[in-house]
Amino acid sequence: QVQLVESGGGLVQAGGSLRLSCAASGRTFSGLTMAWFRQTPGKEREFVAVISVSGGSTSDTDSVEGRFTISRDNAKNTVYLQMDSLKPEDSDIYYCAARFGASYYRDDVKYTYWGQGTQVTVSS
Repeated sequence: QVQLVESGGGLVQAGGSLRLSCAASGRTFSGLTMAWFRQTPGKEREFVAVISVSGGSTSDTDSVEGRFTISRDNAKNTVYLQMDSLKPEDSDIYYCAARFGASYYRDDVKYTYWGQGTQVTVSS
């Protein structure tokens, strides 16, 4: 069993930055592919970024390319999402997700474990 706890959300002005963290329980973090998704209530969950088990490979969605950076620290069992140049349209609930295995996906149904979400609000 893996438990994920996100933190770091909040209110920020457009153009500002936030760093989200997701701490995972257990000693199997290095075997997990980690991802971030976001969702507005009533809408479909949207893929944001994913990072491989080693941290050597990442992928993100076009709308955050060049602004968001996903990273991980396997020694701390934590994955991060550095969000810069934030826009009002980035406002959402951000979720951390995990799956065992080296393959990574943009499809949320492929992920087994989910955090409770953290709210990000960007004011214009």
